Amino acid sequence: MTHIDESGVIGASDEEIVAAVLGGGSAIAGEEARRAVSALGVGGLARASPSTLADVAGIRRTRAVRLRAALELARRVEREATEGRGLVLGDSAAVAAWGRARLAALDHEELWLLALDGQSELCGARRLASGGRHGLSVSARDVLRAALLEGATAFVLVHNHPSGDPKPSAEDVAFTHRVFVGSEAVGMPLLDHVVVARGGFARVEPG
Repeated sequence: MTHIDESGVIGASDEEIVAAVLGGGSAIAGEEARRAVSALGVGGLARASPSTLADVAGIRRTRAVRLRAALELARRVEREATEGRGLVLGDSAAVAAWGRARLAALDHEELWLLALDGQSELCGARRLASGGRHGLSVSARDVLRAALLEGATAFVLVHNHPSGDPKPSAEDVAFTHRVFVGSEAVGMPLLDHVVVARGGFARVEPG
């Protein structure tokens, strides 16, 4: 495994970067990094527990915790880059960027409402539901109540699929339609509903 310094980090391979976090240029760190990346991929590393890292790649707990901390820091940096009031969410790609930074690596589903002002700028974000791997329990009324509480001019929804496949389910489509109809009735339109996952993102047509 090649040792990397600060001048070579950007061009380093995934294995080299993981090895640097685990223990620099040592042969042991290099072998652990090779096994971990080969078995789990970079996305899998972000979700793996220390015990999984130990079982799959033979990484000792203290080093596994160090790797988890580095990955969590990377997630927080990405989240901070897309967070805050004033962020323009003018299309599905922008909504997906917000959602993937927060939700794509989760092992359970979460549904979020993003309240927008008249210029499509984010003016509030609220988690509406958190559930298991196979779905959420939330009503259209819950969504509209939250949008009213946030003082939204309009709003978008974003949720994740822990399976890794962002393709909307039949339930996603039916739920989105119910929310869309209700939002039109109260004059606070649902502009978009985006599903994010490790494999990308997909849009659920509101109408």
